[in-house]
Amino acid sequence: MEKKRLELYKKRLLERSEQLFDTVSRTEQDGRRADEEPAQDLADKASNSYTKEFLFKKSNDDRFILHLIQEALQRMETGSYGVCVACGGEMQQKRLDAVPWARHCIECQEKQEQGLLQ
Repeated sequence: MEKKRLELYKKRLLERSEQLFDTVSRTEQDGRRADEEPAQDLADKASNSYTKEFLFKKSNDDRFILHLIQEALQRMETGSYGVCVACGGEMQQKRLDAVPWARHCIECQEKQEQGLLQ
C-alpha cells in the first residue's frame, strides 16, 4: 500500500478513535447519572433501567470498535495493514475507505457473519 494512502487511513483511524473515546466517556457519565436519579414510581425505575441498559450496549459497541481500531493501528506498525487476517489476501480499497478498521476482506467477512470463520 502506498505511503500516502496509509497515512490517510491512519489519520482517519486516530480521529475516529478520539471520537469514540469521547463518546464512551460521556456514555459512562450518563449511565452514572441515570443510576443516581431517584426513581419515584415503577415507570421511572423502568425508564432508568432501560436508559442504563441502552447506554451500556452503546458503550460496549463503541469499545469494541475502539479495540478494532487499535488492532488496525498495530497492523500498520507491523506492515500488515490492508491484508485480510483470515486469508492473507489484499483488502479492497473501497472496503478500507468504508471501514478502515476492517480485519477481513469482504468474502471472509461474509463467512464470519455466517459462522464459517473464526
